[in-house]
Amino acid sequence: MTSLDPPVPGPVTGSRYVVIGAGLAGAATAWHLARDGHEVTLVERTRPAATDGSSHGSARIFRYGYTDRLYAELVVRSRAGFDELEALVGRQLITPTGSVDFGEERDPRALAAVLAGLGVEHELLPRAQAQHRFPQLAPDTDVLWHPGAGVIDAEGTVQAMVDLAVGAGAQLATDWPVAEVRRVGSGYRLLSEDGRTIDAERVVVAAGGWLPTLLPRLPLPAGFRSGLPPLEVSQENAYHFPYRDTPEQSWPTSIHGSAAIQTYTLPGGRDAQFRGQKVAEFNAGLKLSTAAHQTGVIDPANRARVIAYVEQYLPGLVPEPYAQTTCLFTNTPTEDFVIDGVDGITIVSACSGHGAKFAPVTGELAAAVATGDGARVPDRFRLGAAKAPVRA
Repeated sequence: MTSLDPPVPGPVTGSRYVVIGAGLAGAATAWHLARDGHEVTLVERTRPAATDGSSHGSARIFRYGYTDRLYAELVVRSRAGFDELEALVGRQLITPTGSVDFGEERDPRALAAVLAGLGVEHELLPRAQAQHRFPQLAPDTDVLWHPGAGVIDAEGTVQAMVDLAVGAGAQLATDWPVAEVRRVGSGYRLLSEDGRTIDAERVVVAAGGWLPTLLPRLPLPAGFRSGLPPLEVSQENAYHFPYRDTPEQSWPTSIHGSAAIQTYTLPGGRDAQFRGQKVAEFNAGLKLSTAAHQTGVIDPANRARVIAYVEQYLPGLVPEPYAQTTCLFTNTPTEDFVIDGVDGITIVSACSGHGAKFAPVTGELAAAVATGDGARVPDRFRLGAAKAPVRA
């Protein structure tokens, strides 16, 4: 069986820990629990890194550029986790590309100040110098460049963590959609949609865009439930544009924020035959109540906006997409994550469109909450903490 083959499900009836959801957050949590010697079962609605979830494919951005120091610090920790993963599985999970940030809303100088404080290599480039170095781009401000950024193979990372978890003794149950979690004695019983059951002492819920559907079916105390932030699922649009010329060097990822539009770009990887750059408008998709309502239909108005953006700011691309797709974001109002628990149930929502790069550290924090060491989790991710919007 290759690393990307669907795992073979087996019968499972009980486990001390059960993790719901085998995307990046759930797979990371199962890996951390299993490596620490805990009995754990990872249950997945279909298969790990499912194509209708948020962790599929080969192209997610890994970057350090946050004006919010907490997140920048966590990226540094997460990079160490990815390094460990790559060493353990013997393959590359982050392809180095470097990254550029520009636009008034990105505030390159503020980003540079945070990276300087953390010792992260970077340069603040005047606009003309940046355009000379990166002629495929047309920045509208000074540019922050940091070479340590890259592109995450999301599906490969999920599979690596699943393989390591199973190798450490975890069980994997695929094609196991959770319909409900019930309190049974001092533990819990998970019921699948076809009536199968798994008993657990403790449950970690990392259900991504299906979390809004599952939340009412969890036996959570009213006080804890009321402290959860609203979760908004959105169906985002992404497009692959071909390179105008064969790149002489790898294209960087980019984050651009102006008053008119916020975008991100990155090399498309095997998702689009390595032929071009993936370009998307950030958080501009169709709002859904749950992932089950996604349509997979591209918004033509969004497509036109992104093509116009490419024409203006990305002269190194042909402004006609050769491929397009939709994907899911699960957003909190502040774009902060939720990692907290009560009575043996842990909720993990590493979301808001910027969670992929944190997968190893998200799993570490979620496992800490599940095992009773929630003090290790930043207050920002706990319920009831005062929240301010993330400056991503």
